[in-house]
Amino acid sequence: MTQRRLRSSLTTVAVSRSSFFRHQKFRAYRTSIPPKPFQNRISISELRAKKAFLIDMDGVIYHQEKIIPGAKEALEWLQVQKKDFLFITNSSQRSPRELQAKLCRMGIEVDESRFYTSALSTAAFIASQTPHGSAFVIGEPGLLQAIYDAGYVTNDVNPDFVIVGESRHYNFDQITRAVSLVQNGARLIGTNSDLVDKKGEESQEFVPACGSLIRPIEAACQVDAFFVGKPSPMMVREALKRLNSSAADSIIIGDRMDTDILGGVQSNLQTALVLTGVSDRAIVSRFAYQPDLLLDSIASIISNPK
Repeated sequence: MTQRRLRSSLTTVAVSRSSFFRHQKFRAYRTSIPPKPFQNRISISELRAKKAFLIDMDGVIYHQEKIIPGAKEALEWLQVQKKDFLFITNSSQRSPRELQAKLCRMGIEVDESRFYTSALSTAAFIASQTPHGSAFVIGEPGLLQAIYDAGYVTNDVNPDFVIVGESRHYNFDQITRAVSLVQNGARLIGTNSDLVDKKGEESQEFVPACGSLIRPIEAACQVDAFFVGKPSPMMVREALKRLNSSAADSIIIGDRMDTDILGGVQSNLQTALVLTGVSDRAIVSRFAYQPDLLLDSIASIISNPK
């Protein structure tokens, strides 16, 4: 009986390995197919005519501490033209004031009210679900401040929510504590579902983002986290509300097909993908949905005459 089970297990492994390698060969074949040429559905002139702009930050305005060429001039154009705009970012690490200071160091002057983060969206969501509750938080100061400002307190004993955002200090103790709390009834929230972030403008390397950090907790508890940030229409709708703008009068500009562009599509906004961040031209055609406009960078708003 033991030998029969062993042979069966080895056969299963062999079949699995065979299927795996066939799948890898198929993937290699598929990725070798050249992408179909992309055709814009709207023009630069139609983009410029919009009244409101929802703009991602990392990969669109800057990479870490380095501004993307032409971004400052594009933002100055928005201000001169008296366009409404809001920076809408999945990053939960920094508060709006810290983001304002970061742009200031790059020579860009904007008001603190121009920033809407996944931390703010997460805080608003949990406050609407359970007012004045408590949470166990894995994240940076920007997320913690948003939680406190929403009337919440932190709690590592019996919280209403376990909330995971980006963290440079993620460790095994936090994972095991979060798993225990979720298994005992806390609801699991992720500030965003991004799996990776680009390491830098010139780098081809990526670093784990919130979606990757929360996976061990989901797997151990056998639950699916609820993600608040893009591509959730909830965050996009709140951003439009802050601008007092309709979807028809607005456009979202981002560097990721899976968050910025999908968030716009699911919220009935027209979308523009810039090629200075995570998603490149080759990958666009592999998605069922497409951006309305493809831009080399946000500088194309002012440098492209068409």
